[in-house]
Amino acid sequence: MKSYDVVVIGGGPAGLAAAISAKQNGASVLLVEREARLGGILKQCIHDGFGLVRFKEKLSGPEYAERFTELFEEEKIDSLTLTFVTRIEKEKDGFRVVLVNRNGVEAVFTKALVLATGCRERTAKQVMIHGTRPSGVFTAGTAQHFTNLLGVMPAKKCVILGSGDIGLIMARRLTLEGAEVLGVYEAKSTPSGLTRNIHQCLNDYNIPLHLSHTVTRVFGEDRLTAVEISRVDERMTPIEGTETIIECDALILSVGLIPENELAEALSVKLDPRTKGPAVNGQLMTSIDGIFSCGNALHVNDLVDYVSESGEIAGKNAALYCKAQRKEIDISISDKLLYAVPQKLDLNKDNSKTTLYFRSRDVLNGCTFTIKKDGEPVFSKKYAFLRPPEMENLLIDFSSMSLNENSKIELDIEVKNNA
Repeated sequence: MKSYDVVVIGGGPAGLAAAISAKQNGASVLLVEREARLGGILKQCIHDGFGLVRFKEKLSGPEYAERFTELFEEEKIDSLTLTFVTRIEKEKDGFRVVLVNRNGVEAVFTKALVLATGCRERTAKQVMIHGTRPSGVFTAGTAQHFTNLLGVMPAKKCVILGSGDIGLIMARRLTLEGAEVLGVYEAKSTPSGLTRNIHQCLNDYNIPLHLSHTVTRVFGEDRLTAVEISRVDERMTPIEGTETIIECDALILSVGLIPENELAEALSVKLDPRTKGPAVNGQLMTSIDGIFSCGNALHVNDLVDYVSESGEIAGKNAALYCKAQRKEIDISISDKLLYAVPQKLDLNKDNSKTTLYFRSRDVLNGCTFTIKKDGEPVFSKKYAFLRPPEMENLLIDFSSMSLNENSKIELDIEVKNNA
C-alpha cells in the first residue's frame, strides 16, 4: 500500500491549490479526481471574470484552471483521475483511503486528508416544485454543460428560476446562442447574484428580473410545455390567486448550492448547519484530527479566487500537520451575520494571519463589522454596504488579542444607516 503525507480528494480549483501548496511545503501528495480531467466545474465556465483578485485580470474558467494545472504538473504531483473514493478508514497514525478506478480496487495510506469535493446544485423537488416530470427541467450547471462542453442547445424558449450567478450567466449564454429567455424569477425580494452579473447578464440583454416570484408547478408529459409562476409573500410562501401560466420548453434552476460532504459525514466530521460544510478552526482543520476542508466543500464561495485561497491554506496546514492536543475556543456570530468561517480558533496554533470569511444576513448600508473579545471591540471595519450574495474576507491577527481558553469571541455588524 502506497503511503503519502497528504491525500487531496477533488481536482477542482480548491483541490489543485491544496495539492500544490502541500507539495511546496514539503509533503508527498496524491490528488484523487473522479473526472477524466482536472479543473472541476471551471472546465465548462467559458465566460470571463475569473482571477480578478488573484491575477488582477479577467480570465475564463478554463484559463484560470490551466494556470493551476500547469503549476500542478511542474510540481510533479501524483494524481489519479477517473478514480472514486469509496471508503475512508481511520487508523492509528492516519487514514486508509480505498479507491476504485480502471485498475480495480486499491488503497493508499495518508497522514492527512484534504476534502476539496466542491458542491452540488439543488433540484426542482428540493425547492418544492410540483407537477409532472418531463424532460426540459435542468439545473443551471447541467444546462451549462450541455451548451459549453457538448455543443447541444437545451432550450429554445426558457424560464430561469433563481437569480444566482450561474442562472444569470446562463440567461446571457442562452440568449447569445439564440434562445429566448422569457425572464428570471427570484423568490427573494433581492437578487441572489453578484451586482456585476445583474448588469452584465440581464440589463445589457433586456432580460427581465421578477423578484418575489417563484415557479410553483410544471406542465408536460414527454417535454416541458409550460410553468406556473406565483407571487410570494415576505415568508416566500406563494400567494393564492396570483398564478400565471407561461409557455416554455425549458426550466433552468439556479436555486442554490450545497457543499458536497458525504465523505465528511461518513467520517463523523461535525458540520455547521449555517454553511452546510465542516466546522473548522483557523487552519481549516475539521473536528477530526488530520482532516482539512476547503473551497466549496467548506462553504459556497462567490469567487474562485477565494476557493483557491482556502485550498492553499488547507494544503499548507495539512502538509505541516502533526497530531497535537487542541485548545480551541468558539467564534460566535450575531444574528446580523449569515455565517462566518472559521468557527473556532486553536490557541495552540499560530493565528496571527487568520483568513476570516463572512456574509451578512441582510442587505445593510452604512455598517461596521466588529470583532469583540469578552464583549469589548478589538477590531472593526466600516463598509458602505454589505449584501448576502457577496462574501467578504479579512486577514485577522487573533494572536495579538491575548486570548485564553475562557475568552469569548463574537462577530457582529453594527448598522448606523440602513435603508
